[in-house]
Amino acid sequence: MTAKVGETLVATRSPVLLPAARPPRDTVINGLAAEDQVLLTKLLTEPADFVAHFDFNRRGIDKKLFGGEARLVHPTATRFVESEDEITDAVSAGERLPTLSSEQEAHLFMRFNYARRQVAKILARYAGKTLTAAGTRRLLAWGRRVMNARSVIVRLNMPLVLAMAKRTRLSNIDFNEMISEGNMALLRSVEKFDCSRGYKFSTYSCRAILKSFSRVAMRASRYRGTFPTEFDPAMERSDYTDRQREGVEKDCVDELKEILIRNLAGLSDVERQVIVERFALGKPDIAGQSGPKTLEQVGNIIGVTKERVRQIQNNALKKIRVALENRYLAA
Repeated sequence: MTAKVGETLVATRSPVLLPAARPPRDTVINGLAAEDQVLLTKLLTEPADFVAHFDFNRRGIDKKLFGGEARLVHPTATRFVESEDEITDAVSAGERLPTLSSEQEAHLFMRFNYARRQVAKILARYAGKTLTAAGTRRLLAWGRRVMNARSVIVRLNMPLVLAMAKRTRLSNIDFNEMISEGNMALLRSVEKFDCSRGYKFSTYSCRAILKSFSRVAMRASRYRGTFPTEFDPAMERSDYTDRQREGVEKDCVDELKEILIRNLAGLSDVERQVIVERFALGKPDIAGQSGPKTLEQVGNIIGVTKERVRQIQNNALKKIRVALENRYLAA
């Protein structure tokens, strides 16, 4: 059974929505470390839920789970004094642990959900109100215990995802994608697992991990139904370069027309006529022909040989090139 305090009063009763706790004053937030500010935002924006346990209301549960009462390191700290814990210390040190017993696993999940319950109670106490400095510090301290406990549980069970991914052979499915989906399923399982039912966490999470693998396979099947072949970058061709080249060519033609109209290159009448006819810069003639003419055709128009037309053209192009360069430098 998952209780939601801060959203509902009690999970077994009819839902009674409560307003969320308001962030503390700016002076309090500015006095926090950067990581505490990130954690505070997470605690105030995500649902404050937990898995209830019948031992949570017993006297001395703090000492049983955490080795003592919840006392801050100092009055302005955002973390509690933590006693030694064999499993947590071993995981933090990177040691390889054998499979946990049912009692050890239940102890870990009780620590995790009791800390989540305390976070939910603080948020419910300040529902619709501004968090005080003291309330903010205790909220962060319990939130840190939540994150630490979840980290220990996840790190202990991550080999389970790898083992199941190797055992589940799905053709044409990327192995790294399976691991990613399996890890997400593991995180969701940690949030919902109820240790009071007497089952091992691996029994509960294996089903969720296998379902995540099935989702990967279904998603890949739908993708291949839409895209039968694999993505090949060599087959992709962008027209950006072509469009950019067309734009440059259009600008050059416009610039050339302006040079010819205003005669900015100092061309003679014969040179201007040769350029216009050779590159089809004039208006279409009566027959509707506006394409570029050959050297021989231009020579027939102005009455010279095609070799002479070529010389006149080259001389005119040199003048136009100089004019273009001068305009770009001036710009």
